[in-house]
Amino acid sequence: MADEPKISEELKKMEYEPLSSIEKKLIAWSLGIGVASLVFFYWLSISFFPGGH
Repeated sequence: MADEPKISEELKKMEYEPLSSIEKKLIAWSLGIGVASLVFFYWLSISFFPGGH
């Protein structure tokens, strides 16, 4: 067990890799879908279940 490298040491050895354009698009789409879903479900709950607010 003592011979195994620690995660923090391995992370320090890694080189910096900037995000590619497709990764940036995936992050943006994921955040957009998440925010749009929150807004939609909030509107849905207000419209169809007004007693809870």
